[in-house]
Amino acid sequence: VLKESKRAVNSILVDDDDEDEEDVERVSWSGEPVGSISWSVKETASSIRSGSEQSFPKIDTTPSLSKQGSGYSLSSLFKGNLHDLSPEETVRRMQKGRAFSLEKFRSLQDKLLLLDEAVAVYDGNVITAVLIFLKKSLSKEILFRELMARDVALRHYVHYLKEMGEQKLLVELLKALGRTEDMALMHYKEHLNIKDESRRRDFLKSCLSLPFSQDDATHVQDHYTLLERQIIIEASDKKAVAEIFKKFPRKASILNMPIITTLYYSCFYHYGESEGTFSSPSNIRKTFRISEKQYILTALGARAKLKSWFDVDSLFNTKNWLGYTKKRSPIGFHRVVDILHKNSAPVQVLQEYVNLIDNPDLKLGGALKYKCHDIVINTYRDLKDRQQLIVYREKLERDSPEYRKIQELLNNVQIRWKN
Repeated sequence: VLKESKRAVNSILVDDDDEDEEDVERVSWSGEPVGSISWSVKETASSIRSGSEQSFPKIDTTPSLSKQGSGYSLSSLFKGNLHDLSPEETVRRMQKGRAFSLEKFRSLQDKLLLLDEAVAVYDGNVITAVLIFLKKSLSKEILFRELMARDVALRHYVHYLKEMGEQKLLVELLKALGRTEDMALMHYKEHLNIKDESRRRDFLKSCLSLPFSQDDATHVQDHYTLLERQIIIEASDKKAVAEIFKKFPRKASILNMPIITTLYYSCFYHYGESEGTFSSPSNIRKTFRISEKQYILTALGARAKLKSWFDVDSLFNTKNWLGYTKKRSPIGFHRVVDILHKNSAPVQVLQEYVNLIDNPDLKLGGALKYKCHDIVINTYRDLKDRQQLIVYREKLERDSPEYRKIQELLNNVQIRWKN
């Protein structure tokens, strides 16, 4: 039940288990949601996570009774002047599409007998018609109370209210049923209908006091904080005159973008800003608890897009306790190389990162793929593989430095080749 609302909250999750390195290069500032590492608040009901509703309070809102064989039309609800029929006879006439009248059922007891008889015949149309009559003729407090004891009728009524878009009444029903978390999520879903960002932000702020579960409360808080921050960044950047905005004009507003897209935007336009500013990558990372892996993937994509190879280096440079600098990465360096290549990194940059690949086969494969000649030559030299060097030599231009290097190795009598 209320799957859209649950998805709306779940869609702003960060889940390290769902991080997909294969999609990182699709993180780009194009004004559209990005790959599977994103946690989206753009259209919060659109992100579907399989299995996310399993622990959620249930009300099955799909009518369980068959409508087949019913000739009943809702338009005939109050037709006819047949005031002497019993509940059973009235329901039978409704099933057959014959004239009937519900107005004669005036007492609460008669109305409930009519409802129970409708449920007993297993006809969804008839049940819905009777519920419409009861909705018109009973106070909501009495109707809610009686539906609590009638599970089938309750399911049909919830389904009817959802189909008719009567959100306010549905929220009141869920509250009366004691399903406070369902009520909170249903209310939260209303943000999708608010187009003005300032009004949406204020609405989300009003949702913070609703009785969400602990996890959902955190996600709604993140949604509010993100939109609040995006409004501030948008207002500033719309009139920004920095060189980067002239060289790379913004393609879309940052408002209502996913968090990872917001981080990418920040890494693209606001890299290097102090943590104290709302728009700085470090501030966004800290505020929304973005993992190191997600941060590196996103920042790498943004800085490589700008050809800022110095910034790329700084993402991976670490110092040990002796003060020596070395490169480490929470993602495989073979993936780093792929991303750099897709952003047209020069060979010397690619070669540096190919050299950092731990797996020998991946390293050689990357060197061959991206024509890092020195790495290929040195690898075959270390493997004492004379035949592969000869084959590779034929792929190179004669008299090139790499060609001459292979010739020198092949003529070196001190190397004990294995073939």
